Amino acid sequence: MLLNYLFILFFIGLVSFCSVRKHLLLSLLSLEYLVLVLFISLYYYMTFYFSCMYFMVIFLTFTVCEGSLGLSVLVSLIRCHGNDNLSVFNFLKW
Repeated sequence: MLLNYLFILFFIGLVSFCSVRKHLLLSLLSLEYLVLVLFISLYYYMTFYFSCMYFMVIFLTFTVCEGSLGLSVLVSLIRCHGNDNLSVFNFLKW
């Protein structure tokens, strides 16, 4: 029952990540939402089927690294271009 709700929450997060492509901050927030749903589902799975929680610590470590990397990219983008719009980049202009 709980896994069905987690699947629905993950699907909603995936749709929100795919729908917001203009702002980097909204993309990072939807990615953090997806990571939170993954963490809850992994915690649920690990609690009921395994007693080892070392994988959860590793997962949280990588999550924190991903979040700090995303925030540093956001700060450097705002400092260089003044906003977090991804439309300021012209990817065809190499």
